[in-house]
Amino acid sequence: MNIIVSGSLAYDRIMDFPGYFSDHILPDKIHVLNVCFQVNGMKEKYGGTAGNIAYALTLMGEKPLISATIGHDYHRYIEWLLKIGISTAEIKIMEDEFTACAYITTDRADNQITGFNPGAMKYSSGLDFEKIDPDETILIISPGNLDDMVNYPHLCKSRGIGYIFDPGQSLPVLNAKNLVEAIEGCRILISNDYELDMIVNKTGLSRESLIGKATTIIVTLGELGSQILTLSGEINIPAVKPKKVDDPTGAGDSYRGGLISGLVRGMNIEQSAKMGSVCASFAVECYGTQEYTFSPEEFNERFNGTF
Repeated sequence: MNIIVSGSLAYDRIMDFPGYFSDHILPDKIHVLNVCFQVNGMKEKYGGTAGNIAYALTLMGEKPLISATIGHDYHRYIEWLLKIGISTAEIKIMEDEFTACAYITTDRADNQITGFNPGAMKYSSGLDFEKIDPDETILIISPGNLDDMVNYPHLCKSRGIGYIFDPGQSLPVLNAKNLVEAIEGCRILISNDYELDMIVNKTGLSRESLIGKATTIIVTLGELGSQILTLSGEINIPAVKPKKVDDPTGAGDSYRGGLISGLVRGMNIEQSAKMGSVCASFAVECYGTQEYTFSPEEFNERFNGTF
């Protein structure tokens, strides 16, 4: 089965400030703030929802297709994707924009200041739905270009394409009408617990009402695992214990990769969610969202050791 991952491609540029932000911000001068933080260098990591999910799927042995935009500074990211065997055929290059980028500075107290430039993400990936075989395709619509997140669910439904809706960090800019229309008829609505509460508050619909509009809702709960909500009831999926926790960033995207891999192999939703849980456990062991790795044997050993 074909897997299409719609979302973002981004560079994460991560910096550590050796002091405390609070020591350099005068409370009575907030209205005329002018500060400079000298950092201890910078690390660049590959990120973005589409890149992260596709990376997890590739580790699972799948061949995902990324539908996203990237800027004129695309060369390193495209080389990386090709190196790990991910097709770049549906990635649109925007020559007049930079690739979306998050500049993240963390101080000694783990406070963070982030600047985010959407860059190429401001433009639609232009996925051609006429070329998609509805019977052999699953599409995940993850945070990325706003127009794509609004329009792609309609196009999926008009073509009979099963899709997973994953609004995530785009929730603040999606209005209630667009949210309800995207959720209604999706194969799975996936979010973390906080995001699901945001959806409830923004749409005015209860969790029960949302379950009636989506076939299934999956709620990720971090170290508490995840929960599958259907009209038939709830299923709790435990978290898989990692060897260590180095960086939880990107664990949700990894979970989605494992989940989708299970679905395309014909597994039921519970087994697929368990695969997502195992995949996420490897992600938190490494710093960066596309740094972890595992073999099929290592994955199966951890799966069988938990479930």
